[in-house]
Amino acid sequence: MKPGIHPKYDTTKIHCACGNEIETRSTVKDIHVEICSNCHPFYTKKQKIVDTAGRVDKFKKKYNIK
Repeated sequence: MKPGIHPKYDTTKIHCACGNEIETRSTVKDIHVEICSNCHPFYTKKQKIVDTAGRVDKFKKKYNIK
């Protein structure tokens, strides 16, 4: 690597809106995110289906799913 042309790669903290802090290395000093793996519905297995028009119930009724 040529000296003087690369950005400084240092330790940083990623701050989530849920309060979780992750320490990693990056060229950016502090990173603020809205959602992380600690609070994301896919990873926490608490995913909810937002159904405003009753489409899920209509599908279950149509195909006789309980």
